[in-house]
Amino acid sequence: MGFEFSLATVALVRGMAEEREEQMLMRILQQIVQTLGSVAEIDARVAEMNAARRQNLFQASAGLHVHASYGELEQLKMSRVELEEQLRKLHEWRETQMRAYSAARRDRELLDGMRDEKRDAYETELGRREQAALDDNFMARRRVERRCA
Repeated sequence: MGFEFSLATVALVRGMAEEREEQMLMRILQQIVQTLGSVAEIDARVAEMNAARRQNLFQASAGLHVHASYGELEQLKMSRVELEEQLRKLHEWRETQMRAYSAARRDRELLDGMRDEKRDAYETELGRREQAALDDNFMARRRVERRCA
């Protein structure tokens, strides 16, 4: 009979829970990266607009274009503020998810440790039984050899 861990199902469920928490954490991290990319795009666009405005500072241009440019710049700044708020919330969510993932991992590792201890005890006991059987066989052969001799 092979080794059986009585809490194997619980260990499997905890492993699945850890995996689920890790996947959720990865999704949050992916959203953070995407949001940071959007912020970088906005920053690049603002820098581009500022450079174009400085270059065209002494050139005649229609007020409509200047007004539209400032409107777009203001819209970009508002979008950046919204993205920064979203980033703040994502970082909070990431911290919460890290705690959940750590707890799930700790629970799984606890059961893995118990399973390893049980397996070690099982293998030690199995080794003792095998050695006892070998010793019994050896002693039985010796008794038979003494009777025959």
